[in-house]
Amino acid sequence: MNHATLNLDALRHALESRDADAVTALYDDAAELVSVRRDAPPGTPQVIRGRQAIGAHFADLLGRNATHVVERAVGVPGTAAIVESCRYADGTNVLCMATFDTDTAGRIIRHLEVSAWDDPPRR
Repeated sequence: MNHATLNLDALRHALESRDADAVTALYDDAAELVSVRRDAPPGTPQVIRGRQAIGAHFADLLGRNATHVVERAVGVPGTAAIVESCRYADGTNVLCMATFDTDTAGRIIRHLEVSAWDDPPRR
């Protein structure tokens, strides 16, 4: 099977402009997103299946008051990776590293991300 390359410019623009619909459009209908973070460790990661559910995830995530910057992006046919930094209004920083597997049309079929967060701010 010949895989295509993910449109990294479109992904970068969609994430940085917080456009959940544009991000969601890059996923296949049967895509899977696996997320590892402090509240979803490697043994029990969050798994989201299907473009509709992934779209709801991005609508929530990108709807928050935060900046998103894609620091690095690389891709070849079949796979891509990004490093994304985020900063929330309360000063919390997040660093996310993600890999993407793509199908023959360049749509994301599997997304694996690992995120690290600052400790929550003290009140």
